[in-house]
Formats: sequence, structure tokens, C-alpha cells
Amino acid sequence: MCFCPLVAPSICKNHLFIHKITILVTQFVKAFFSTYFGSLYISKKWYLLVAGCAVLFFVTFFFTWLYLPVWSITFGIFLATVTDYALLYRKRGGVTAAVVAAPRFSLGDNNNVAITINNHYGFRLKCSLIHELPFQFQERDFLKVLVVPGRSSAGLQYALRPTSRGEYDFGMLWGFAATPIGFLQRRIPLAQPFTTKVYPSFQKMRKYMLLAANEYTLPGVKRVRRLGHSMEFEKIKDYVQGDDVRTINWKATARSSQLMVNIFTDTRQQQVYCLIDKGRSMKMPFDGLTLLDHSINASLAILNVALTKHDKAGIITFANKAGDIVAADRRNNQLHRLLEALYRQKTDFLESDYDSVWSTISTKITQRSLMLLFTNFESRASFDRQLPYIRKLAQNHLLVVVFFQNTLLEELHTTLPDNLEGIYIKTIADHFAMEKRLIVKELRRHGVLSILTTPENLSVDVINKYLELKARQMV
Repeated sequence: MCFCPLVAPSICKNHLFIHKITILVTQFVKAFFSTYFGSLYISKKWYLLVAGCAVLFFVTFFFTWLYLPVWSITFGIFLATVTDYALLYRKRGGVTAAVVAAPRFSLGDNNNVAITINNHYGFRLKCSLIHELPFQFQERDFLKVLVVPGRSSAGLQYALRPTSRGEYDFGMLWGFAATPIGFLQRRIPLAQPFTTKVYPSFQKMRKYMLLAANEYTLPGVKRVRRLGHSMEFEKIKDYVQGDDVRTINWKATARSSQLMVNIFTDTRQQQVYCLIDKGRSMKMPFDGLTLLDHSINASLAILNVALTKHDKAGIITFANKAGDIVAADRRNNQLHRLLEALYRQKTDFLESDYDSVWSTISTKITQRSLMLLFTNFESRASFDRQLPYIRKLAQNHLLVVVFFQNTLLEELHTTLPDNLEGIYIKTIADHFAMEKRLIVKELRRHGVLSILTTPENLSVDVINKYLELKARQMV
């Protein structure tokens, strides 16, 4: 039905038909230009050659005999440009690529991303790759150049080191393909965006799994001589030459009329908790990571070793109030539960409330456990405020306080000042370093174990302390 009262119905239909045809033609032209010209880029080499021809044409005003050679060169450049364009756009899927990246990245470690380029053209291809990296890496100049032979494949690999947990969104992988002529470049989308998650350092966790076996040792980890043997009874067996005579079970021997000995095993099924402070004292950075992230990485490593040693592992987090609690257990999926819980940890770095975490632990954890408290004290005053709660925790549990040395202060301590300002700075640095050592002595005076370490040695020192406690039958 036509709504044009002053125009014949046939004319209105003609106008509508023309309008539709115009829209279709416009869309076709846009698609054509976006396909065959929108992705076209001219190289710097082409601009330099054209500029050189323009200069030569100017010179021909003075030297007319150069006119024909210059026109020949210009025509050759034009012909080469047309040939270059035809080679690039003669095949729709001339270049394809595959990006291989792990679905999970390890925090603070180098994670590899592999790119494979497939060249379906019959000639050598120079491909410049631009990968839109996640904003967390703050890299805006990512560019890799790869030369791929005709009808062949080539690949490259690069490493990324994430410094924060969470989701990382990778953008498009763009390729700028150029023929051996090199006048033009064709932009080709090679890979679609994808997302990966950054978890606590499972690479270090796997590395330190070797510590669970007695025959392995790593640099920085010392062996502790066992004093006596564990008193956890396993079974009774017949005496054979070489057995410890101190383990003879005289009652069983009297009943069986032959020597019987007791067999003991390492104490198992003990509870090991990592208490992770998420307060503002854990915001200090080191090597791109906060002290909190270093503590989370170390917690994952030590809890995995505890599970390997048949102990129960759990975590407790806190800041201005008690946070997540994963009850100590050694079920088959316990390591996955711990990994997911550590991955989800977020904080505003508020003032830590030790009173609330002590109340939570005294209410929910009744069995005596090994508590590894990851925290930081930068001054004696901040330590004195929390000392009463630390002593309360140590009354019911085997508590190990893990805090950090300030590596910058250690560097200042070893330098020789050459002016008055340097002397003041070194004196202040020595004062803070002394306070750290006084904190260790104060904890020892109250019967609390402690580890004063640097973030880079945190995992090794904590695992070493755990193995030492196991060897001394304290866990």
C-alpha cells in the first residue's frame, strides 16, 4: 500500500527499488574496498623510491637526456607495485597462524607463548607480527618479524612474566605480509582473542616437589640429622639381623617364642596451615611482585610438600578481618582447592587485625597444628602491637612467624657513605635492620619460631624449616 498521496503508486515502487539498489551497491563497494584496499599498507621503501623519482624529474629540467630513463624507472616501479598487489591478494587464505598458550600462567615465572605461521603462497614471505598483549604487561611495542619460505611453516616463541593474579585478555594477532618485492604489505588477522588465567606459581611448586623425597636436595636446603626415630607405631615383625635392638617388643617375643620388633613410621596426618596476612604491610613490592604474592607462591609450594609428606594442608587469610579458610585435609582434590583459593585472594591492603584471626582460629581449629604465619614487621612498634596475639596463637599451636628483610636496607648497610647525607641514610638503615634482628630475639624469648628471609629465598627457607621440624619430630 502506497502512502504518497500526490505520487502514483508505480513511481513510489520505483523509488523504493532504486533506494535498495543504492544500498546494495554501497555495501558492495565498502566491502570491496575494505577487503582489497582497507588492509593494504604501503612500505617505506615505496615512498622513498617515488620521492627519488620526483627528484629525478626535477633534475630532467636541466638534463633532458634523463627524461626517458626516469620515465622507465617510474613505469617499472608502477609495474612492480601492481605485481606486488596481485601476488598478495590473489589468494584469500594465503597466510594462517596458530597461537599456543597455556590456559594457566604461573605468577612471577616466564610463561611461553608459541606462534606458528603457515605460508600457503609459492614464494618467500616476510611477516611482521603484532600481538595485542594484555594491558597488565604494559607493552605497546610488541613486534616480531618472521621470514617464512614458500609453502612452508615457521614459528617463534616469546616469554611473558605476569606480576599479578587474575584474568589476562589477549587481543588479535595481526600479520603484515610482504612479498620479496616489498613495496606493499597486507594486514591479515591471524588469530582471535583469547583469555588465560594467572595462578600462583605452580612452576616453583613442581620444582620444590623434589624436596619431598629424601634422596633429593636443592641449593639452599640443608639436611637435618634425625635424632632418634618417630614414635608413631606401624606394626610388629620378626627380628632380622640389623634391626635396632632397642625396638624389641618383649611381650610379643614372650608370646611367640622368637624375637619380635616394633616398626615405627614418620608421624603423618598432621595439620599444616598457612596464615597469610593481606594487610598493608604486605603491599611492599619486590621484583615486580608484592610481598603478598611472594607469600602466596611460597604457601602453595610448602602446602604441596606437606601433602606429599602425608600431612594435611590448609590456609587462612586475614586483613582487617578474617578472610577465607580452607580446612586442612589431604583429599585427592585438596591441592586444587588450595590453588583456587589462593588464586581468588584479593585485598585492599587495610590494617591487619590479629585479634579477629586469633578468635577465628581458637574457635574453628581445635587440633594442635603447625601454623606458618606470613607477615611483615617494618618496625618494633608494629611488632609490639601484635605480639600478644602471636603469643596466644603459640600457646595452642606450633607457630612459625615468617617475615621479610628489606633488601634495599641491606644494600644501604653494605655501602660506604661519602657525604653527610649518606651517613644519615646508612645510620637509619642500620637502625631498621637492627630492629628486625631484635624482633627475632624477642620471638625466640617467648618460645616462638621465626624465619627472617628475603622474598627471593622465601620458598626455600620455609620448606627447609618444615623439613627440619619434621626431622625433629615437632610436627
